[in-house]
Parts: sequence; structure tokens; C-alpha cells
Amino acid sequence: MSRLQEEYNKTIKKELIKEQGYSNAMEVPTLKKIVVNVGAGEAVENKQALEEIVEILTKITGQKPIVNKAKKAVSAFKIREGMDIGVSVTLRGGRMWEFFDKLVNIVLPRTRDFRGVSPKSFDGAGNYSLGIEDHTVFVEIDPNNVTKIRSLEVTIVTTARNNKDGKALLDKFGFPFTKNVNRS
Repeated sequence: MSRLQEEYNKTIKKELIKEQGYSNAMEVPTLKKIVVNVGAGEAVENKQALEEIVEILTKITGQKPIVNKAKKAVSAFKIREGMDIGVSVTLRGGRMWEFFDKLVNIVLPRTRDFRGVSPKSFDGAGNYSLGIEDHTVFVEIDPNNVTKIRSLEVTIVTTARNNKDGKALLDKFGFPFTKNVNRS
């Protein structure tokens, strides 16, 4: 069992019940899955790029990703239906907890000019999405062997029913939200 999962079961769950006023322990939100996605639009001209992205995501997540295909043709981008245009991984269970721990405690603080993530990126159902512009912030990636900097999207899916509950859950894990949202 990962460190964060143990902490959730021992302390965070009890604190959330007390603070949020849940009547049942099953009401307490938890992490359901984490989806890591990389768009590979350049794979239209460069098939090697797709293989590189698959290798990068495998190193970062410890799980082999799936290749996503275009659902419809977009002539402006020279994309035909069925072309490979993205790569994604869905993490659950132990791998999800390990990745979340690494994301919160290692990856986000290593990001250049990091001042926290916006608390406005919830989807209305308690799920949070964020973009990471540089994949080399992950410790598994050797910056000396990188041909191109890739950005990726991370979606944290929770069992929370609304944004307030989702934010309360992520706050308990020490998720680095910015304090002052109205800053210019």
C-alpha cells in the first residue's frame, strides 16, 4: 500500500467526515483514477513521434499506454478518421496512488516558476485537470536524451459529488493550490 493511500485510510478519511459532515464513511470522496494524456498531432507526418510518446508515458506511469485514434476527419489538420493522434494511460489502484504521490510531492514542485495550480480547474463533478508543459520534470526522464519537449494533461477523477468536496479531498493530500485566485 502506498504512503498516501495509507494516510488517506488512517487520517484523511476521518478528518473529512468531521469537517464536511458526512453521515456515512462511504460518502467520503476518494481518488478513483488518474488519466494521463498526450496529444500527438505531429504523428501525422512523423510516425517516430508516436513511438517516442508511448515510450515516455510508459516510463512516467509504469504502464503501457493506449494509442487513441481520430474519430472524424479534420482536413485543416490533415487528419483522417482512424489516424493515430494521441496516447493515454488510465491509472487505478496502487499505480494511481504512487503516481499521485509523485505528482504532488516531486513533479509539481520541480516545475519551473511554479506558484501553485489554479483551484478553478474542476469540472463541476469534483474532478480536476491540469496541464504539464514539460515532461522532463518527471524523474524518470533524462533531459539529456530528449528530442522534443512534450506537454501532457493529467486528469484526477474522484468520487466527489461536487467541486467543493473534490477540492477538500485534494487539499488534504497537500495539493498545491494557489492561495490568492484574484491575483493579476
